[in-house]
Amino acid sequence: MTVLWAAEEPLLPAQVQARLGNGLAYTSVATVLGRLDTKGLVTRVPAGRAFRYSATVEESHLAARRIGEILSSTSDRNAALIGFVASLSKRETKALRAMLDNDGG
Repeated sequence: MTVLWAAEEPLLPAQVQARLGNGLAYTSVATVLGRLDTKGLVTRVPAGRAFRYSATVEESHLAARRIGEILSSTSDRNAALIGFVASLSKRETKALRAMLDNDGG
């Protein structure tokens, strides 16, 4: 996803593979891109015999979705939230407090 977020245009699996630079096989990259398409996280458009892929969700939205999924999977949501907030830096806590104050808490 990081490669697609950084790209200025939709990418072929081979382009994603090259930008990853970690030695993954083309078929592995293509498989993961196909799974991300099935999950609705990327979109693909035909490009000859292959597809070009682009992200359909912003990084911040995906992170928020993941946090929500984690909170939903815990038996004590409040304890998880308390632990999360306690792990924030002073700067992040200040930003969170400002956001909550602007939304009326």
